[in-house]
Amino acid sequence: MRHTSITHEFVEYIPGELAEAVLYVSITYRTAVHRCACGCGNKVVTPISPADWQLFYDGETVSLTPSIGNWGFHCRSHYWVTSNQVQWSGTWTDKRIAAGRTRDDWDRQQYFAGRKAAAHEPETAETIDADGRSPLAWLRKLLRR
Repeated sequence: MRHTSITHEFVEYIPGELAEAVLYVSITYRTAVHRCACGCGNKVVTPISPADWQLFYDGETVSLTPSIGNWGFHCRSHYWVTSNQVQWSGTWTDKRIAAGRTRDDWDRQQYFAGRKAAAHEPETAETIDADGRSPLAWLRKLLRR
């Protein structure tokens, strides 16, 4: 059954059995996992990082960007998760999929090249808060409450 909405659960560990229409989010492991929204049952893993997917939480709903294109699955489903809603997108051609994968690879290379350069720079007030914690540590603490 094709889904038009999805709920979310913040978890430390992704459960072995995934419920339909639930996006499991592990901040600890920087990943979000769900069953394909088309209903085929395949497990969809979306790594959360600036080079992969970004997760947005507004206090009530979650969104993932960019879109989820399950090109390796038989269903080849393509959709966005926006404010807990599944917004269906058109199917991509093989040529467009290849171009998208090439762009994604290039984006990852640029991201990691920038991280290597930044690793040699001292930390600044923008990267550490007054208590000496990173923004990610602050978010983890907030989600544990």
